[in-house]
Amino acid sequence: MGQKQQHPNADPLPEPKKKRRVGFSNIDAGVEPNDCIKIYLVSKKEEVGTSDGYRISPVDLNSFFEEDEKIYGYQGLKITIWISSISFHAYADITFQSTSDGGKGITDLKSALEKIFGETLLENKNDFLQTFSTENNFISSVVSNEEKLQTKASNGHTTHFNGSSEAAFSDLEVVRLMMSNLAAGHLYSRVVPLVLLLVDGSNPIDVTDPSWELYLLTRKKTDQPANTQHILLGFAALYRFYRYPDGSRLRLSQILVLPPYQHKGYGSYLVEVLSNVAISENVYDLTVEEPQEYFQHVRTSFDVKRLLAFEPAQSAVKSAVLHLKQGKLSKKTQVPRFLPSADVVDKVRKTLKINKKQFLQCWEILIYLGLDPIEKHMEDYVTIICNRVKDDILGKDSETAGKEVIEVPSAHDEETSFVMFRLQNSKAGGIQMDEDQTKTQEQQLQQLVDERIKEVKLIAQKVSHKHV
Repeated sequence: MGQKQQHPNADPLPEPKKKRRVGFSNIDAGVEPNDCIKIYLVSKKEEVGTSDGYRISPVDLNSFFEEDEKIYGYQGLKITIWISSISFHAYADITFQSTSDGGKGITDLKSALEKIFGETLLENKNDFLQTFSTENNFISSVVSNEEKLQTKASNGHTTHFNGSSEAAFSDLEVVRLMMSNLAAGHLYSRVVPLVLLLVDGSNPIDVTDPSWELYLLTRKKTDQPANTQHILLGFAALYRFYRYPDGSRLRLSQILVLPPYQHKGYGSYLVEVLSNVAISENVYDLTVEEPQEYFQHVRTSFDVKRLLAFEPAQSAVKSAVLHLKQGKLSKKTQVPRFLPSADVVDKVRKTLKINKKQFLQCWEILIYLGLDPIEKHMEDYVTIICNRVKDDILGKDSETAGKEVIEVPSAHDEETSFVMFRLQNSKAGGIQMDEDQTKTQEQQLQQLVDERIKEVKLIAQKVSHKHV
């Protein structure tokens, strides 16, 4: 097929316009701090620059970075941080391939890391390495002239956990530092980065407030006959409140066992010492500020063991258990709570310094331990737990029982006009819910009950060989 001929005098056809290509720079999606930061706790300078130290898994690093809790502007970013367990200084090794502003700017890494480590962060690596020798006796110098606390419990016996023997704890010391002592504030400023990294939702305490007390758990290490060093295993910060007219109350605000020493019984050991302080100084009670789940498990295990040896509590438990065994509670419309009497609650507080809320946590476990064989009475026991959970969750809504809200016309504001009234012959139960809402609520309540039963069984297994 021939090509179409163009007339020689015709104007040439215009060339097609070339489309102009527009380039867009890649948008910086940022990087999660936990994905590019590794933190190691090291005890000697030879571990710096290697992965021989103890790798710390922080709770969450994102909150220390302002821009969407991410790091922006770096390609191939790697940050390795070493924290000395001798002086608690820190050094950060930061490497990256390149930097570029991808629309979110370039994160100021130094400023972000200083939010965590403050003045403990050293810029020069050699300065950091020198601290292993120049501050080798840092902890020893702090605790050398401070008050050493005994670990004997009120019944004259020392309690240890996880199968640890008394000999394994013979080289431990617990030292109390009053925050009015400058050394206490100086030490706390060194260890506070570990609190921020490892304790969820924590904030530094006010080291200028003399009501704070710092309790250090240390291990003595003798290299030479004349040279005894102290290694910090953990610590706790307590606040002493005044109670009229001449008493005081202790509140545990922070407690941390350093990662290499966790799950070895040291947390329980420290809790025992703090409880003994509360008893020996006859404070009103010892409470805990927003306890973490694992610490609450340790604390309750310790308190249950003490309550098993406390006659007034055991007498009340036996009475409650005897009552519980009398009939099928699940068949009854009104199930009693089987709570201890106010007199027993007060005796537990006065003698063991366990406050009412914590005692009731332990009470359910004491009941479980008293139901022997437990299999025979498990249905009734679950009924008790279920009713208690419902009361805790729904009790605050009890005032709405039998009430209903309906909208009414109004010339003032049609969207916010309503009337609440109580229905005659209404049954308790609060505002009516549809079937899906009721089902969801029942599932949530059942989940809470299952979790509580699981927790009770774990602690019962820990404190008694019968319930395994």
